[in-house]
Amino acid sequence: MKPGAFTQFYIQLVFSPKHRDRLLVEKIRPRIFQYLSGITTNLVHKSIIINGVTDHVHLFIGLNPKISVSETVKELKRSSSIFINDHKFFPGKFEWQEGYGGFSYGRSQIEKVYEYIKNQEQHHKKQTFKEEYIEFLNKYEIEFEKQYLFEFFD
Repeated sequence: MKPGAFTQFYIQLVFSPKHRDRLLVEKIRPRIFQYLSGITTNLVHKSIIINGVTDHVHLFIGLNPKISVSETVKELKRSSSIFINDHKFFPGKFEWQEGYGGFSYGRSQIEKVYEYIKNQEQHHKKQTFKEEYIEFLNKYEIEFEKQYLFEFFD
């Protein structure tokens, strides 16, 4: 960063295993989320919280403006897929589904977003991932066509 350039960007990223498979079981989630946090830190972002449930993950980060959101997601998915496959957490090949959600926040919203992500298990007892994701898109007035959303299997 150049002298005199000061930034503060907070981004929530959301993505899912390919076919929205329910692979992120409780037993392995901590290792995967810890690894995603390490990738985030290696990209010189600030890992605030990473959590999720069996079929998707939420990452809340302080964004390094030198690396685009799309490059960040690409590296998170690439590196974590290698890690997951090398550790043989699943039979067959693990892949993340194409696409992601990215939502920005101000500093005053950090605690609220943190608590939301921290409480994913409780949240998803009341609302499906599909409902949650479409709610995010509508809340942030992001235009979308249903055919381009994640594969949701209801």
